[in-house]
Amino acid sequence: MKKVQPEEGKSVDIVSENIERLKELFPDAFSEGGIDFEVLRQLLGDARVLDEGEEKYGLNWHGKKKARQIALTPSTGTLLPCPEESVDWDTTKNLFIEGDNLEVLKLLQKSYANKVKMIYIDPPYNTGKEFIYPDKFQENLDTYLKYTGQIDDEGVKFSTNTEISGRKHTNWLSMMYPRLQLAKNLLRNDGVIFIAIDDNEQADLKKLCDEVFGGESFIATISVENNPKGRKNSRYISVSNDYCMVYAKNKERSKFVENIPKSISDMKKDEDGNYVYASGKRVLVGENDFNSEVKNFSSDKHYSIYYRASDRNIILKSEQDPEDNDSSLVNSCYTRYISTSGGRFVENTYTKEKLLELFDQGALEFTENKIFEKNFNSSIRMKSLLTNRSYKALVDGNSTDYKIDVKTTSAGTLLKALFGTKESIFTTPKSVGLIELFITLFEEKDFIVLDFFCGSATAAHATMKVNSNDGGSRRFIMIQLPEHCDHNSEAHKLGFTNIAEIAKERIKRSAQYIADNKYNHQFDCGFKVFKLSNSNIQAWNPDRSDLEESLLSHQDHLVEGRTEQDILYELLLKRGVDLSVPIESREVTGKTIFSIGYGVLFACLDESISKDQVEEIGQGIVEWHWELAPGSDTHVFFRDSAFSDDASKTNMAAILEQNGINHVRSL
Repeated sequence: MKKVQPEEGKSVDIVSENIERLKELFPDAFSEGGIDFEVLRQLLGDARVLDEGEEKYGLNWHGKKKARQIALTPSTGTLLPCPEESVDWDTTKNLFIEGDNLEVLKLLQKSYANKVKMIYIDPPYNTGKEFIYPDKFQENLDTYLKYTGQIDDEGVKFSTNTEISGRKHTNWLSMMYPRLQLAKNLLRNDGVIFIAIDDNEQADLKKLCDEVFGGESFIATISVENNPKGRKNSRYISVSNDYCMVYAKNKERSKFVENIPKSISDMKKDEDGNYVYASGKRVLVGENDFNSEVKNFSSDKHYSIYYRASDRNIILKSEQDPEDNDSSLVNSCYTRYISTSGGRFVENTYTKEKLLELFDQGALEFTENKIFEKNFNSSIRMKSLLTNRSYKALVDGNSTDYKIDVKTTSAGTLLKALFGTKESIFTTPKSVGLIELFITLFEEKDFIVLDFFCGSATAAHATMKVNSNDGGSRRFIMIQLPEHCDHNSEAHKLGFTNIAEIAKERIKRSAQYIADNKYNHQFDCGFKVFKLSNSNIQAWNPDRSDLEESLLSHQDHLVEGRTEQDILYELLLKRGVDLSVPIESREVTGKTIFSIGYGVLFACLDESISKDQVEEIGQGIVEWHWELAPGSDTHVFFRDSAFSDDASKTNMAAILEQNGINHVRSL
């Protein structure tokens, strides 16, 4: 006999049944918070709730004001350099930053504002199972420091956003909103952001991006066939795609090139042996119903063409009557071409000057009674429906095997090959081919690619691969939270404790993989590693019960244990200098002087500078400044506690200012 479970022994929950019936009848009256009784009253015909004063079009949720404020709140953190975890530290321009992307994006605002050409992100899809976020993500850096064990954990942990919380969409929107606001600031005026998403938040993301970037900046929603066989867990329709939302910062300044090679079957060779597109040709001269009737016979677009194929000679004449041709030219084996409609002259497509220019380029195709413009272009525009396909394509004048592969399964197979495993160490990785296509939409070959949900660093792999193909100098900035790997995962079995570790190793292995398999050009295969932490400069937090001791303990404002390099890179962030700029050093009277960014910034961070050393150090900086000649906006930094007395500090400032260096600061 089956034992009765406690739930089965309960009486019928009448309230729950009534709510379910109401939900079937009035779904509009239900939201994440439960029943909206004002809406329910309106649906039941209560005229008293028809005041439209509070109604307006837009996307709203509980916590939106707070989310907006978060983007405006400065970070109190810094990025600590980690040369020991980096590759080619001294030469690379690529960055890998380990940390909470909200804080990191804030820290990058000065150094990279209006400098990023392309952003690609694959944020959490908010399925109710995998959305990791801090319980108090609205707060400050402390949440992250507790999560990573940098300060004592007081119970603040990262949690999974589930539907049980009743705030599934609210939490996701509050997480995304400030990050997109900050990302927009980093984009160049001609920059573009690509955001991967699925059906769970596709509708909300569209409204959110319309608000952040402006509806007029929307470029397209691309449907990406990432699972051609369809997902087995789809209940009604087997889902085979996800989406990529594309927005420009300024649509008028952005531009995409055609980057998909045409099939060789669509091309043919002309009389000169050049490949031309076989269909979709533009009629330049000939009968057509599209061009305007000629009213002004002196128009630059009205002319008859006489062409002789034997010697490729062309003559343009202005004629008054379609029936009145030049018989002497016809008798000399010239063919006459005119544009008409209904027995009347219509204008030709191009002016005389433009047509003759195309003729000189060999770009005109002469048929029996029409002249077409040859299409030498061997590529086409990307479609909003991006499907997987393999075909013979025309690439650099040759027939080449070409493949569009944006499948998640292929991305997983590549990761297995990179790490030598039977199981993929990362769930649902993105396709390198997909991000390659996005990168090559830009004609420019020297720009920054940013991914602040970088996962396994697919975008870094794609950037290096494209550079190896075309010799470009694009560089990447990858940002990843050190989210813990599950103890039962394949990654954990291989010794990876968090996703950031996987990403760093993937960049190393993919660089080698590219070099071994498709190394056409030299490319930057290194990356500088930085980790989010609290500032090197101590915050003033006095003990009011013992102010004297607080003042004495705060004489040195710098955090104990931090290196000169740690402090230097915080100065770069605070001054808005690119983190990849070169840093040089010189020894003067036993003290190290640093020059950053070819003299944009100088620093001497030694813990002690005696009276006797002030003049030599000052002159050393002045002479180096003269050599580099960076301009008048140079800043020089010292430790405040390094000077033996105020007079030494004053003398140093005077030496520098007398030589045109007016921005002297102490830490």
